[in-house]
Amino acid sequence: MLAAPTPDNEAERLAALYALLIMDTPPEERFDKVVAFAAAEFDVPIVLISLIDSQRQWFKAGVGLDVCETARDVSFCAHAIMRPDIFVIPDALADPRFADNPLVTGAPNVRFYAGAPLIVASGAALGTLCLIDTKPRQLCPIEQAILTTLRDLVVQELDHPAEAPHA
Repeated sequence: MLAAPTPDNEAERLAALYALLIMDTPPEERFDKVVAFAAAEFDVPIVLISLIDSQRQWFKAGVGLDVCETARDVSFCAHAIMRPDIFVIPDALADPRFADNPLVTGAPNVRFYAGAPLIVASGAALGTLCLIDTKPRQLCPIEQAILTTLRDLVVQELDHPAEAPHA
């Protein structure tokens, strides 16, 4: 297993993440709707909005997974934040970076991964909107465009947090 390198802008990235005050917050319908739609649209068992802090990936929203976080060093999303475009692993068992990853060799049995980095206005990649399947697959150009659009919706919500209800 190959852990992802640390981004060159890690201090700024973490500052942008923590400034949102979103880590370890309760579920929010605006994010839950995106992952539910993506799971149905892409016909995948797992969809996550994953935020990467210094030691872990924490799931702001998700379907198909019963945990709320995993260690950063086993995270596919930590690799995905290293690039501006969608990071796709068609078959994790065939990829030497991930073949012996415990998320591949055991539950949730990741075979396919596609992560669109959540790059906020500051330019920092805070995490991903990711699709996970238990069987190998690809994303066609139309699916890539849909995933990019959904990612953009999540980023818009991160950059413009919901207002508190008025009394």
